[in-house]
Amino acid sequence: MAYKLLFVCLGNICRSPSAENIMRHLLKQEGLSNKILCDSAGTSSYHIGAAPDRRMQAAAQKRDIRLVGSARQFSRADFEAFDLILAMDRANYRDILSLDRADIYGEKVKMMCDYATNFPDSEVPDPYYGGQSGFDYVIDLLLDACQGLLQEIKQEM
Repeated sequence: MAYKLLFVCLGNICRSPSAENIMRHLLKQEGLSNKILCDSAGTSSYHIGAAPDRRMQAAAQKRDIRLVGSARQFSRADFEAFDLILAMDRANYRDILSLDRADIYGEKVKMMCDYATNFPDSEVPDPYYGGQSGFDYVIDLLLDACQGLLQEIKQEM
């Protein structure tokens, strides 16, 4: 049975689809695409059905990573469907856990930056209202965090 990862941000058009597609890219390189599955979601319903932000796509393309997918909202069912849920920032983390009223799934929810090894950030910044350099920074940060996460998962497997 495959290990399932869910990346979560606010709108599911910038950070979480980037993390999802970066991880898929890394899994393909490692030959693990059938062992570890990825998805992404947003805590809000702002952009349901939308493709990843074009500025985020441009930043990812510079690293030969293609962003695909359409935004969806995080739901309670995701707690059961995924083995690990990765929040991009503290607000996302709190919003996810607020749906876990019985406090059953807390151990499944982690902060994405906990896996970064080359960046000091504790949260993945939201680049939505900034310039292109913010999108480039988020791609680099997520590449680092996804590599760290993948190393940890491989050790557990």
